[in-house]
Amino acid sequence: MKQRTLKAVSVVICSLAFAVANAQGQEPPAGAMPGMGAAGPTQVGVITLQSETTNVTTELPGRVSASQTADVRPQVGGIVKAVAFQAGQQVKAGDVLFELDDASYQAQLDVQSAAVQKMEAAQSSAQAKVERFTQLGANVSQSDLLDAQVALAQAKADTASAEANLKSAQLNLSFTKVTAPISGIISEPAVTQGALVTAAQATALATVRSLDPAYVDVVDTSANLLNLRRQLQSGAVQNGGDGRPPVGTVSLILENGEHYAQAGTITSPDVVVSESTSTFSIRTSFPNTQRVLLPGMFVHAVLDLGIKQQGFIVPQRAVTFNAAGEPTALFVEGGKAVSHVLTTSGASGNNWIVTKGIGEGAQVIVDGLQKIREGADVSALEVTLDAYGVVVETSAAPSADASTPGGAPAASAAPTDSASGAPAGSAPSASQGE
Repeated sequence: MKQRTLKAVSVVICSLAFAVANAQGQEPPAGAMPGMGAAGPTQVGVITLQSETTNVTTELPGRVSASQTADVRPQVGGIVKAVAFQAGQQVKAGDVLFELDDASYQAQLDVQSAAVQKMEAAQSSAQAKVERFTQLGANVSQSDLLDAQVALAQAKADTASAEANLKSAQLNLSFTKVTAPISGIISEPAVTQGALVTAAQATALATVRSLDPAYVDVVDTSANLLNLRRQLQSGAVQNGGDGRPPVGTVSLILENGEHYAQAGTITSPDVVVSESTSTFSIRTSFPNTQRVLLPGMFVHAVLDLGIKQQGFIVPQRAVTFNAAGEPTALFVEGGKAVSHVLTTSGASGNNWIVTKGIGEGAQVIVDGLQKIREGADVSALEVTLDAYGVVVETSAAPSADASTPGGAPAASAAPTDSASGAPAGSAPSASQGE
C-alpha cells in the first residue's frame, strides 16, 4: 500500500515539474512525462493594405415594382361573351381583352339614331317656316315671326340633345369591348365567359403591369444622405469623370446572389424623411427586357456614390465594433495581434473604406480571428479574398512581418503532431524514446 502511494506522489511531482518547465519556456527535466512543448504563435491570414482610389458605394435592400400598373374594369355592365387573352401574355394599349354581350347597347344606339333623325326633321321644318315668314315681311305679324324663330331654336336644341344621346350610345356600345389601358404583362382573368359584370365594379377583371423598365424601391437613412453631401462639398468624394460611372449608377444583386446584367439609374429620390424611422425612399429604374425582375422580388441595390481619392480597402469580415460603437480591426505588428480603432467613410462592395487608424503596408487579419485575441502571438500568412469576402488562396510561406516578439523567425507552417509538438512524421526525441 505504501509503495503504491509513493508511486502516485512521484507521478504528481513529475507532472508539476513538467508544467513549470513549460511555463518558463524550459525543457522538462529528465525523467518527466513526455508531452507537448511550449506553444508557438498562432498562424493567421492577413492582407497587406495599400492606399488606393476607391469606388464609394452603398448597398441597400429593395423591392421590385412595376413601372406602371393598371386594373382592368368594365365601364358598362353585361354578360362576358369572350376572354381574348392568356395569362402572362404581353398586351398593348388598346388590345381587346374582354367582349361583353352588346345586343342591348346596339338597340339603344338604334333608338338614339332614330331620335336624331326625328329632331333633324323638326329642325328643318322650323327653319323653313322662319324663312317663309321672313320673305312675307309685312304680311306676317311680328308675333308669328317671333314664335317661328323660338320654335326653330327649340328644334336645334332638341337635335343637339339627340346627337349627344347618340354619342353616348355609341360609347356604351364601344365599351362592350374591354381594352388594355396600358402595354404590359396581363394577369389571370378574374372572370370567365358567361359571368355578369357591372360598370365600375370593385373587382378588377385583370391587371396589366409594365415590367420594362422595372422599378426598384430602396430605403436609406437621412444620416447617410447628410454624410454624402458633406463629403461631396469637401471634395473627399468626387462625381464620376475619367471614364468612371457617374453618381446615380446602380447595380443589382438578386436573391440567389447573382449580379443583374444591366445597370440602372436613380429616377426619383424622395424629398420627405419618415418621422418614425428617419429614412427616405429612393426609386431606381432598370431595363428588364428579359423579365428577370418581377414585382415583389427582394434584391440588394448597390448605388455608386462617387470616387474616393484616398483610402484603404479593409474587408468587412475583418472589422468588428467595440462597446462604443467604433469600428476596430486586428493587425499583425511585431508578431503580436494589435487592435486599432478605424475611421471609415463608407463602403465599397464587401469592404470598408478606411481613412484613419492604419498606414501603408499594414497587415490586417482576415482569417483565424476566432483563434486569437488582442496581444496574442501570431504569424502572418498572406491570403486572397474573392468578391464575396471568402478566402480563396494562401501564400506558400509566412510574410516577412510574421516574427515572434523576440525577433526570432516565426514558427513554420508545417503541421505538428498533436501529442508531441514535433513536426509530423519526424523521429521521436531521446526523452520520448526512453
